[in-house]
Amino acid sequence: MTIPLRKTHPIIKILNSSLVDLPSPSNISLMWNFGSLLGLCLATQIITGIFLSIHYAPSAEFAFMNMCHISQDVNFGHYTRFIHANGASLFFICMYIHIGRGLYYNSYTLHFTWMTGSVIFILTMLTAFLGYVLPWGQMSFWGATVITNLLSTVPYLGTDLVQWVWGGFAVDNPTLTRFFTFHFLFPFIIAAMIIIHLVFLHQTGSNNPLGIKMNMDKISFHPFFFSKDMMGVIILLLPFSMMILLSPNLLTDQENFIQANPMVTPIHIQPEWYFLFAYAILRSIPNKLGGVIALAMSVAILMFLPLMDYKKIKSTQFSLLNQLTFWLFVNIFMLLTWIGARPVEDPYILIGQALTIAYFMYFLIKPLSKSS
Repeated sequence: MTIPLRKTHPIIKILNSSLVDLPSPSNISLMWNFGSLLGLCLATQIITGIFLSIHYAPSAEFAFMNMCHISQDVNFGHYTRFIHANGASLFFICMYIHIGRGLYYNSYTLHFTWMTGSVIFILTMLTAFLGYVLPWGQMSFWGATVITNLLSTVPYLGTDLVQWVWGGFAVDNPTLTRFFTFHFLFPFIIAAMIIIHLVFLHQTGSNNPLGIKMNMDKISFHPFFFSKDMMGVIILLLPFSMMILLSPNLLTDQENFIQANPMVTPIHIQPEWYFLFAYAILRSIPNKLGGVIALAMSVAILMFLPLMDYKKIKSTQFSLLNQLTFWLFVNIFMLLTWIGARPVEDPYILIGQALTIAYFMYFLIKPLSKSS
């Protein structure tokens, strides 16, 4: 016979403290919704990914045909695949807005929360790259070939590292098998990291637009912010549903509708749109090793922000310099995304190099934008 959980049970206490009675600043806006929306995106990706994995075979011979089989023969398979593929784009939209809000309000001063969030971001990028290879279309195959070849820039060990990742002398069956394995495993690691992220967040409390400690002006998470999160879910799902139903292949590269062929190279190899900013930075450096270092630093630089000095007032929304530099950075990010999809020719090369310098300059002048 099962014993019903009482209100004093430790599990109930944890749920109440984290989802019901959590004291939250009364002035946080809708920009704080994207954390919960990211949790929804991850849950959606895990559920649809499990259903897709049931029908998928990580084989260079059958992977592409499996994707056709899922879309054409499996009940609601096309919807499951479209939700999973476009859900990745939704995931990154929410994540970039979430990071942008943290940059604007200096949330990186919550050191451990920011560091765990940065690790989640890096793991998400890695998971998305591994998943992009699995359909085994032309762009999937050649994207995997180009990106894994970047490991060859490592001094002394480069060639061995590339062959170790490939499991042979080219991207083939062993590569696809291990990519599928890690793509299936990483979301659960990300889920564990999110729990750690929330533990640190609950220790320090959420930041707020004023950037000051509001111990006397806090309200319970439920029902005030729970209802706000539900409104955010509805606002998010409406355009996402319209995209799934009306134009599910809008963000899919047309080359990926062709089965992978090692003998035919696409004219213009490029990753998914959410990697284009980093891809543009990679291409803007003439030296291959320098480009790889710049690529890594474009993401890893977020982990260095907590090392900066900060004052008692965390928010800089009242600083004109912070507002100007932040919105300039947003435009730089979008322009880099656009440049990443352009061919490698003038004037795009020069524009990409200028935007790359501006991208890193933002993080260098960020400490100067702090309010006094």
